[in-house]
Amino acid sequence: MKYRKMIALALAASMVLPTTVTAFAEEGGEAADITLWTYPIGSWGDSATVDGLIANFNEKYPDIHVTVEYLDYTNGDDQINTAIEGGQAPDLVLEGPERLVANWGAKGLMVDLADLWTDEAKEAIYDSVENACQNNDGVFYEYPLCMTAHTMAINKDIFEAADALQYLDEETRTWTTENFQKAVQAVYDSGQQNVGAVYCSGQGGDQGTRALINNLYGGTFTNAEHTEYTANSEENIKALELLKSMDGINFDASIAGGDEINLFCNGTLAMAFCWNIAQENNNKENLTFDVLPMAFPTESGDPQLCGGIWGFGIFDNGDEAKIAAAKTFIDFMANDETQVVESVKASSYWPVKDLGNIYEGDELMTEYSTFIQYMGDYYQVVGGWAEARTAWWNMLQQIGSGTDVATAVEEFTTTANAAAAQ
Repeated sequence: MKYRKMIALALAASMVLPTTVTAFAEEGGEAADITLWTYPIGSWGDSATVDGLIANFNEKYPDIHVTVEYLDYTNGDDQINTAIEGGQAPDLVLEGPERLVANWGAKGLMVDLADLWTDEAKEAIYDSVENACQNNDGVFYEYPLCMTAHTMAINKDIFEAADALQYLDEETRTWTTENFQKAVQAVYDSGQQNVGAVYCSGQGGDQGTRALINNLYGGTFTNAEHTEYTANSEENIKALELLKSMDGINFDASIAGGDEINLFCNGTLAMAFCWNIAQENNNKENLTFDVLPMAFPTESGDPQLCGGIWGFGIFDNGDEAKIAAAKTFIDFMANDETQVVESVKASSYWPVKDLGNIYEGDELMTEYSTFIQYMGDYYQVVGGWAEARTAWWNMLQQIGSGTDVATAVEEFTTTANAAAAQ
């Protein structure tokens, strides 16, 4: 399967495979002014980097002018929703299927990108990514660029001092649920009271708390068909009860994922559940300790990590010239054989198709490539996703404040499935 190619990305030594720019790109090179709003996917959130990428585009398409707005994950959704309400939605957005497909696409706001999804594109792009970029009716609302596996991380210095490294496998970066408990207890007993935080002030970084809870006892967040939320399983309830009972693990309603990362990087927390390669790259100048990225603990030792997929979607603003220009931009950034490697590298993630080893010689990227093999189901395309994310952190807050776990989880599942049914 194409998915299996991802395991070998960091080890592949093949040359970059040629790609073909689709025919409409030449037709779409007519003059137009378009807007690109981008979430901070690696250096796609950095204006100097993006200016360089656009300069490359304008060398080939000088008459398509691209204006960029940079979003963050705190206010970005509100900014786009406000723009939609005011009839001023951006032409292009760089984000993931949970927004482009399950949210704005499901609301009929996005352009069908079927003409970008040629047979050649479908053959090249990994199956799991292709499936995530379309709705249940097979309509494509996203054309993908890059992907990663979200992990957790530990402060190796603290764990070593607490003699807790014995409870994990440094080679495979895996550990069992039992050994996770032993490690946390050892770190706590060494005097580090704040070992880890189940952060829940908002939705930021919620992929970390979902993965932690689902992995501990093999629970799932949705069914395999992505039509129903299944967080009220016995496995997930057991996982939440375990976390609530553990010394050193605190349910913290004052922080979200970004705050947890800061607390980990400054040594306040001994582990982070909201982590990936981009976090280490972004914080390497602030880190004064060795970071050991880890898969989430499981009973079976077979982790299922949440993956991130990022690509482009186009809002249907009723202007065919702008839509054509936006498709030309996507095609250039994601398919042009010279540009695509640079576009992916700007994300600090991995390509969604086999481009050979684009990070050859980069030890950190090679280290994190270990986790690609552990990627699980990309379930973030279930209906009612936006409502479910809000209900999730509300549920964690309730548990942290003393609400019975089973009661809080049942309330979450009822709320999320009601949203999905709509």
